[in-house]
Amino acid sequence: MLLKSSNYKICSRCVMDTSDPDIQFDKHGVCNHCIGFEEMAENNWLPNEKGRRVWQKVVEGIKSSGRDQDYDCILGLSGGVDSSYLALKVKESGLRPLVMHVDAGWNSELAVANIEAVVKYCGYDLHTHVVNWEDMRDLHLAYLRAGISNQDVPQDHIFFSSLYHFATKNGVRYILSGGNLATEGIFPRAWHGSAMDAINLNDIHKKHGNRKLESYKTISFFDHYVWYPFVKKMRTVRPLNYMPYNKAKALIELENKVGYKAYPRKHGESLFTKLFQNYYLPERFGYDKRVPHLSSLIVSGQITRDAALEKLNEPLYDSDELEIDIAYFCKKLKISRDEFDSMMKAPLRRHNDYKTWDGRYQMLKKLQSLFTKLTGKSINIYS
Repeated sequence: MLLKSSNYKICSRCVMDTSDPDIQFDKHGVCNHCIGFEEMAENNWLPNEKGRRVWQKVVEGIKSSGRDQDYDCILGLSGGVDSSYLALKVKESGLRPLVMHVDAGWNSELAVANIEAVVKYCGYDLHTHVVNWEDMRDLHLAYLRAGISNQDVPQDHIFFSSLYHFATKNGVRYILSGGNLATEGIFPRAWHGSAMDAINLNDIHKKHGNRKLESYKTISFFDHYVWYPFVKKMRTVRPLNYMPYNKAKALIELENKVGYKAYPRKHGESLFTKLFQNYYLPERFGYDKRVPHLSSLIVSGQITRDAALEKLNEPLYDSDELEIDIAYFCKKLKISRDEFDSMMKAPLRRHNDYKTWDGRYQMLKKLQSLFTKLTGKSINIYS
């Protein structure tokens, strides 16, 4: 368990705590994350009959848009529980997705086996985009040298950019994502910037990278907020928000139907994310990603607060396993253990110590607000 300062405070409802520097508590000790979840969930989390009707309408729209094509949507499959369970539900809905997996070089053997099992059971076509490893390696090292918290950006950005680029290339308008409020509804914004911020990614690489990226394709601000949604009419849909989604029950269904094998820990499908979330973040920043994850499960009614507190008392890493993972990490990135240890002690920085697209985003939100005020119409392009 992480060491806590004398000013440490924890929410009385979930387990979010003062590791989020922006956290606030009401007079009952309930944090702003719990309150925010309730407000957001009212219109965006529909695990009920209303959600079933909304999802059915979305399905009809997807089928109509792809009527004359081989595929009517693209489904991103990481091998995790969320996207794997979504694959089953999409099969039941009668959609015809092209399943896409982005291999950024860190897949565990279990992840590969789970992906194959899901695709085989559902009868889907699978397209795997293998990222240029030298590009990924240089980006990972650049981010480590930068000393910012979110070391997962190089993986996350290429995952989503590959989906968008592949969708437009194949004339598909709908991308289905396993992202959901039931398991990801709470997350402190102060911990990370946007993984989609290509300006931030390029500036970090420019300052700390050693080579020109050969084939790593980013998504620009214009692409993300204008070109794809308004010109290409593309939509990213999160179907799990429209149906009852309990992660424990979903895992059992996957095990029974597909032969899916559970990972020892969350994000165990990526060897990089495993080390990043369970060692780098806690050691460098004092962030334990189990805290927002378990808090999400609490507010969505999937576990009790007491059960979450018990989970948080479990060690993040077995010491022997940690040494094995660090050794593998260093070997794969072609760095020595001394270099790794040096990076772990380098000065800490925030993502906005580098260039970001935040100013452009704020301007876009002002224009959106002005449009709504003048026309009475709301622009809502992302589910």
